Amino acid sequence: MATQFDLIIIGSGPGGYMAAAHAAKLGLKTACVEKEASLGGVCLNVGCIPSKALLDSSEYYHMAKNGPLAEHGIKTGRVSLDLNSMMSRKEAVVENLTGQVRQLLTRNKVEIIQGLGRLAAADKVTVSAKGKKKQALKAKAILLAAGSTPVEVPGLKFDGKQIVSSTQALAFDKVPQKLGVVGGGAIGLELGSVWNRLGSEVTVIEMLPQICVGLDSQVARTLERLLKKQGLDIRTNSKVTKARKTKTKVTVTVKGKKGEETISFDKLLVAVGRRPLTDQLGLDTVGVKTDAKTGRIIVNANFQTNVPSVYAIGDLIAGPMLAHKAGAEGLAAVAAIAGKPAEVHYETIPGIVYTHPEAASVGISKEAAKERGIKVKTGTFPFGGVGRAVAAGNAEGFVKVMAHARSGRVVGVHIVGPHASEIIAECGLAMKMGATVKDITDTVHGHPTLAEGLQEAAHLAALAP
Repeated sequence: MATQFDLIIIGSGPGGYMAAAHAAKLGLKTACVEKEASLGGVCLNVGCIPSKALLDSSEYYHMAKNGPLAEHGIKTGRVSLDLNSMMSRKEAVVENLTGQVRQLLTRNKVEIIQGLGRLAAADKVTVSAKGKKKQALKAKAILLAAGSTPVEVPGLKFDGKQIVSSTQALAFDKVPQKLGVVGGGAIGLELGSVWNRLGSEVTVIEMLPQICVGLDSQVARTLERLLKKQGLDIRTNSKVTKARKTKTKVTVTVKGKKGEETISFDKLLVAVGRRPLTDQLGLDTVGVKTDAKTGRIIVNANFQTNVPSVYAIGDLIAGPMLAHKAGAEGLAAVAAIAGKPAEVHYETIPGIVYTHPEAASVGISKEAAKERGIKVKTGTFPFGGVGRAVAAGNAEGFVKVMAHARSGRVVGVHIVGPHASEIIAECGLAMKMGATVKDITDTVHGHPTLAEGLQEAAHLAALAP
């Protein structure tokens, strides 16, 4: 095994593996160090991919069991849940995709090194693996892409059985009768939706006045209403003040708008956020600086730390903890290391919640525009007026397009409705290219498609006074 490289990457999540493949294509001798046996990081193993597999599977089950198929003239007999098969399918999806990551790196001649990577010097990484001698690797540049881990709440320490993180909530061996979810962000709502569809009584406890605080407020309110309609008990302005475990239950005291209430759950999912996984990277050894408030690594526009040979991306640095953000940063960081121009357009990074319906946003919200003193014109169009959505029987929600009042340039798009995660990509491209709402309306959209909702909303924004 080689010990001298142009670039060593610690972490093989979307940021790490995309950076590694790109670096190799640019001619850099590259190594990727991963502490877990499976490549792909949190996203592929215990995050984005398994959660979406369960969201799709649980939605099919819900449709078959609770009536929507009958509306389409599809009659089913007795519907039952085989949770083991559902979980096996999820694991097969994960295995498939993590295997593809390994093939990608191998095909590009990236050296894959299993073990815990740690900075030992500005140009040196040590790798420790159980049962093996510690390795010392040297490189001209080192890229940190170690990702993040769930945040624990005081008094709600993870035990992996009753008080769980998102990792354990992806792998319950039976459907909990009552599931509590602390945190009304994307992770909590997505996993709450999965288990609600499979039969759990789900209560979401959110401290803030709004679920998914990063979303446009109108989108968030609509999403909350639709999720409540599906059976989720969502309590905003509420906080867990006490928790007590027995052998089979977790009993919590919830302080909300109407005072305190005691609720017992079979499982309690704590999903209040994630923290950067920096504690085992050896940052202090080489003097890499972090932000005192957030613990995130401080980098410049080229993702370079205060130690010139050390770079960092993804959840380790400022910004939303999103796989696609990490991937974009990985590509840009490698370009900088190779002496090539690159940048990440943060204003066009979408945020997505994969509930049903989905919610997606890119750009600024109406509230943010007001705070910044930006005058905007807004057009909102309901999916109830979109032929494709009505034909599919999936017409809840709307598209909201915001344009700069003077120039007409698109500054934000916010969607709650069917396949919002797919429609938002066009919106990000429009913003990246400086498109106006007229550019969107002048672009012929296929009929009937869901994207016509975007075109109609853009048309209304163009006509707004």
